[in-house]
Amino acid sequence: MMSRCVLSLLAVVAVSAQSLPPGITKGAAVEGITEYKLNNGLQVLLFPDASKPTVTVNMTYLVGSRHESYGETGMAHLLEHMVFKPTSKRGDIKKELNDHGAQYNGSTAWDRTNYFEQMQASDENLKWALEMEADRMVNSNIAKSDLDSEMTVVRNEFEMGENSPNRVLLFQTLATAYLWHNYGKVPIGSQSDIEYVPIDRLKAFYQKWYQPDNAVIVVAGKFDEAKTLGWIADTFGKIPKPTRVISKTYTIEPTQQGERSVTLRRVGDTQSVLAMYHVPAGSHPDYEAIQVLTAVLGETPSGRLYKALVENKLATSASGEDLPLREPGVVFFSVNLRKEQSLDAAKESLLKTLDAISKEPPSKEEVDRAKARLLKQIDLSLNNAENIGVELSEWASMGDWRLLFLQRDKLKAVTQADVARVAKAYLKPSNRTIGQFIPEATPDRAEIPAAPDAATLLKDFKGSAVVASGESFDPSPANIEARTQRFTLPNGMKVVLVPKKTRGGSVNASIALHFGELESLRGLSVTGSATGAQLMRGTTQKTRQQIQDELDKLKARVNVGGGATGATASVDTVRDSFAGALKIAAEVLRQPSFPEREFETWKQQSIANMERGRNEPQVLASVVVNKHLQSYPPDDIRAAPDPNDQIERVKAVTLDDVKKFHAKFFGASHAEMAVVGDFDPAEVKKLVNELFGNWKSTAPYTRVTKIYAPVPPINKMIEAPDKANAFFFAGMNLKLKEEDPDYPAMDFVAYLLGGGLKGRLPNRIREKEGLSYAVQSMLNAPDKDTGSTLLALAICAPANVLKVEAAFKDEMDKILKDGFTADEVDKFKASWQQEQQIFRTQDAQLARHIAQNEALGRTMAYDAKQEAVVMALTAAQVNETIRKYVKTADFSIAKAGDFKKAGITQ
Repeated sequence: MMSRCVLSLLAVVAVSAQSLPPGITKGAAVEGITEYKLNNGLQVLLFPDASKPTVTVNMTYLVGSRHESYGETGMAHLLEHMVFKPTSKRGDIKKELNDHGAQYNGSTAWDRTNYFEQMQASDENLKWALEMEADRMVNSNIAKSDLDSEMTVVRNEFEMGENSPNRVLLFQTLATAYLWHNYGKVPIGSQSDIEYVPIDRLKAFYQKWYQPDNAVIVVAGKFDEAKTLGWIADTFGKIPKPTRVISKTYTIEPTQQGERSVTLRRVGDTQSVLAMYHVPAGSHPDYEAIQVLTAVLGETPSGRLYKALVENKLATSASGEDLPLREPGVVFFSVNLRKEQSLDAAKESLLKTLDAISKEPPSKEEVDRAKARLLKQIDLSLNNAENIGVELSEWASMGDWRLLFLQRDKLKAVTQADVARVAKAYLKPSNRTIGQFIPEATPDRAEIPAAPDAATLLKDFKGSAVVASGESFDPSPANIEARTQRFTLPNGMKVVLVPKKTRGGSVNASIALHFGELESLRGLSVTGSATGAQLMRGTTQKTRQQIQDELDKLKARVNVGGGATGATASVDTVRDSFAGALKIAAEVLRQPSFPEREFETWKQQSIANMERGRNEPQVLASVVVNKHLQSYPPDDIRAAPDPNDQIERVKAVTLDDVKKFHAKFFGASHAEMAVVGDFDPAEVKKLVNELFGNWKSTAPYTRVTKIYAPVPPINKMIEAPDKANAFFFAGMNLKLKEEDPDYPAMDFVAYLLGGGLKGRLPNRIREKEGLSYAVQSMLNAPDKDTGSTLLALAICAPANVLKVEAAFKDEMDKILKDGFTADEVDKFKASWQQEQQIFRTQDAQLARHIAQNEALGRTMAYDAKQEAVVMALTAAQVNETIRKYVKTADFSIAKAGDFKKAGITQ
């Protein structure tokens, strides 16, 4: 098998050996990514990676909220929605995306708007995507009728954000920190501008910014470079270069001359305080040191803020975040605390810790730890071709896509002195926006330097070696099964190995432990969750920080958790680090130390999170429906959790309870492990046996069953004061399990209704009536028991909740009466099949799935059989199945929101 470097070199030679399509010139090439330029100004980045059978097209326009004028706030984001509407040449773009099995989305930020679609790799899919993107670049209708329906959807998205006090506080602090620059205006925009934007202004904004000379297209994945360049020339190359000239933005935020403050007062159960500082642009030489400074202060559990506030029980959490932007941006630090904790004490400790960093510079250990964690994230991200397009768009919006690689190299060189210098330069009281004003006789102001010229920074930049590629792997169930190796350890643990060559030598593992019985676990739901939450917080050999440090050195992600009936562990790393990472996972599972301080911290965090959520509309509505559908006693582990009850149970659980739970139930006699990726099977088999082979379960294990029980339907409205967004939740019990012959058809019914945010319900409620930003349905079916539930949900404005309910019921009645059409079924089957294919290319998901299959005695042949059943379904069979199990009147419904304010009653 040829290496990634060799394959990339051959590809470059192949493209270079022939003449480029007319109108295209070749530019810089860094680490396997090659830049091209069209005569009309379009920038093209090609990143071939044949290790997965997918291709991603990422389209970025260099326009965001920074470019919006008075009365235009949110316009860039509104256009993000509008270009999914018809063009002069095509109708339903979302339907076309779904027909091609695409995973797609769009996002808007301060400096750019981004769209992507990831599909199964094929000439047809890629050519279609390029044609579609070229079409909507200049031919979108931007019609008044489309704006009328989509405006309410975008407004609902705005209202969704308004439900979160922490989010609103961040937005208001940002607006207070900036007097003139548009970074003080968040991309979602103001509600009035969203509601009243004139169609002619929106169309003019589109015609100005959505042009080839203001765009970057990234193609990443498995594709032919020469063909792709030809298709790009044939589609985008025909778009003329616009005659208009885009003026650079020129507003410069003046130096802040004193501390600013903002106070938010609204309904809520937790408190928070935030401190924000102006810092240079993401391309500035200081920025890497600022990132390290942010991590030194804001990481958990090593950060100074965590140690000062959380460990001293002044707050439940502490964090820091920096925003790398094209022009000077911000860094902010926040803490959350319960009502019973003192906001003044937390604020005092927060500011004291931030101010002290200038006088007590970070140690070498703090800096090295932060750098290791940041570099790990970059390296792991670069191993995933599917994510690189989005990453490149962020850095392209800052001046040049190669800044991504320059940032990584500069981060390696950051020193203690650099971090101390930027702390002293920017973390000044006069440069801070927080909750109060303090006059100062001699202001000490931070001067924010301008963004440097990216071309100058990158003049001699070459980049590092290209990451090694993997093999071209067919993710069909048959091929996965052909690669599969199975064995059982002496203690009964089942192990499944799927070796294959992957990009960067990546490898993923999934471990699942099962334990307990219905009666032995009675009343232990919270205890089991508490035990699982403590596992990563320290072992008998390592502290929580040492675990994190070791994983950062290994460039590995290990997540271990659990609940009342089992525990799970996942490993995401590279071949050379897999043994070390798996040893840590085994140590965490088998030898937790349960530190008392960590346990108390977890209790405070858990209570705060539940207190924060118990007044949220989605929690209120889902609790009512789930408790009604699953009517088990409170001490039954199958009972739907109630936030108030959970809070009392968390308060009551003790560290001794947790230790006893682990000692009694944990073991690997009833466990599965799956490993997928680049590894030596013989070495892994030996390692797994050493780590888990002698770990036996002492308590009996019997799978907890979930049996169908009919319940009468309910319909309730729940008040959620001061919430701008409402939540609609509907559910019904079905007598169905995965092993039933009807299951594949019923699972496909849920997909047709609204699986993956597409289908009949989203089309009716979101697309046609514009009542909701998010509409979805899902089928939760046990593997071997009959207690399934069919669920549907939607978010909306409180004033629209009855319209959402009426639309839901009416559409369900139409489906049950008229059925799904044959064309509809065929189109969704093709889309569903491509989604299954893409799912099997995600190694972490595949490892979890294989482990689950092993627990059920299934091979990948089961997946192939289920897929074949779905693909053979006719519209008549689908309609027969939904009519057999579903009646609109059987749905139990709950709606939660501020209905009193909206003047809505049932």
